[in-house]
Amino acid sequence: MTATETVAQTVLAELRAVVGEQRLRVDGPALDAVRTDKSGWWSPEHALAFVEAESVEEVQAVVRIAAQHAVPLVPRGAGTGLAGGATASAGAIVLGVARMNRILEIALDDELAVVEPGVINQHLSDALAPHGYVFSPDPASKAISTIGGNIATNAGGLLCAKYGVTREAILGLTVVLPDGSLLETGRRTVKGVTGYDLTALLTGSEGTLGVIVRAVVKIRPIAVGEVVTIGAFFADVTAAAAACAAITAARIRPAVMELMDGTAVAAVNRHLERAPVAPGAAYVLVQTDGAGARAEADAATEVLRARGAFSLVQSSDPLEGEALLAFRRSVHPSLEALGEVLIEDVCVPRSALPAMFAEIQRIGSAYGLAIPTVAHAGDGNLHPNFVIPAPGGEVPEIVWRAADELFQACVRLGGTLTGEHGVGVLKRRWLEGELGTGGLDLQRRIKAVFDPQGIMNPGKVY
Repeated sequence: MTATETVAQTVLAELRAVVGEQRLRVDGPALDAVRTDKSGWWSPEHALAFVEAESVEEVQAVVRIAAQHAVPLVPRGAGTGLAGGATASAGAIVLGVARMNRILEIALDDELAVVEPGVINQHLSDALAPHGYVFSPDPASKAISTIGGNIATNAGGLLCAKYGVTREAILGLTVVLPDGSLLETGRRTVKGVTGYDLTALLTGSEGTLGVIVRAVVKIRPIAVGEVVTIGAFFADVTAAAAACAAITAARIRPAVMELMDGTAVAAVNRHLERAPVAPGAAYVLVQTDGAGARAEADAATEVLRARGAFSLVQSSDPLEGEALLAFRRSVHPSLEALGEVLIEDVCVPRSALPAMFAEIQRIGSAYGLAIPTVAHAGDGNLHPNFVIPAPGGEVPEIVWRAADELFQACVRLGGTLTGEHGVGVLKRRWLEGELGTGGLDLQRRIKAVFDPQGIMNPGKVY
C-alpha cells in the first residue's frame, strides 16, 4: 500500500467514526453524483468520499480531519449550482450539509430568522407566510436550492431589482474555518460597522474560505395591495431592452422585469405548441406589487407602448398573472428539451442592456450559433444559453470561443462575468480579465489568510 493509500484509509476510518457508515459514501451513485451540478459540467476527477453532516460539531470534526491530513474539502448543498462550484476534486472529501435543514428561530419583532445551511429557500418562505413575511432572495431554483448554497454564490432571482440579492438579506453567519474552528460574523441588528464586513466577504465566496453552518437572515413583510402583471411583445430584442431601460430611467421600480429574446421566445412557443405572435418577437414581463402597484403598472405600460410594445396584456388577476409568468419560466425546460444547456450569467449596467443584446446577436451570427438569451432586465443580469445537442458531451470549442468574446464584450460595457451563478470552475479562465492581475493576486492572498493549506474547494474560483 502506498503512502497516499494509507492516508486515504486513515481518513476514511476517521470519517466513519464521526458520521457512521450510513452517511459516508466511498463509491456508487452518490459519489458519482457529486461530480456534477445543474450546469451539466462533469468533473473528470473522483472524490475520496461524500460525507453527510447533521450538526455543527460533525462539520467541525470533518474539517479537522481534512486539515490534519491536508485533504481537499468541498462544501456542498443541494447541488443546484450552475458553475461547477461544488463538484468533486481529486481525492477530496465532499462535505454535504443538506441534512442540516432546521429553521432554528423566527423573530418577527426583529424581522429576522436563523437557519441552518440545508434549509430549502422556498421552505423558509413557506414557514414565514402564515406570519405575513417572506424571504426575499428568489433564485429560479428556490424550490430545490439551499440557503447555504444561495449564500455561497450570492444568488439572485426575479425579485432582485426591487428587493436585492442574497448578500443584502444576510445579517450574520456562523462558519467553520479550514482549521475546524468556529467563526461568528455579523450581528442581529439592522446597523453595525464594527470591524471589516466578513459577512459580506463570505457571502459569494463559493466554499473557498470556510463552511457556512448557520445564518441570520432578514425577512420582510409580504407586500400589501395589488399585484399587477404585464406581458408584452416587441419586434426585436434591442427595442425590448431599450424599453426596459426606459422603465428604469423613468424611476419605476417593478418587483419583476424580465426579458426574453426572439430565439428564447421561439423555443418556448415550440415547446408549448403555441403559435408565435410575430416572427422574431421578444417578450417583456413586468410585475408590480405593494400599495402603488396599479399606478406603477400603468406608468410602465405607457413606457412600453411608447417604445413599440404590441399584444400587451395587463392584469391584476392572480391566475392570468401566473400564466404570464409561466411563459418566462418555461424557457429552460424548452431549451433542455433540445439538449444539454450551458447557462451563462453576465451582468451589465441597466443602460447597457440594448448594447449587450446587440453584442450577443453579433457574436451568434459570427459563430453560426443560436444563443437564446433571457435577462433579469431590472438589474441588467443576462443569461445567454448555449444548447449542446449531445447531452453529457464535451462543450465544443466554438462555444467557448463565442463565450470568450461574449465575456469580453460584457466587461467592455462596464459589466461583470457573473451576476449570480458564481465563478466555480467554468469562469476561472476569464477572472483575471475582469479583476486585473493585482486584483486577482489580492483575492488569492485573502484566501490564503483563511486557508493557508489551500484545502478549501481547490480548483474553484482561484
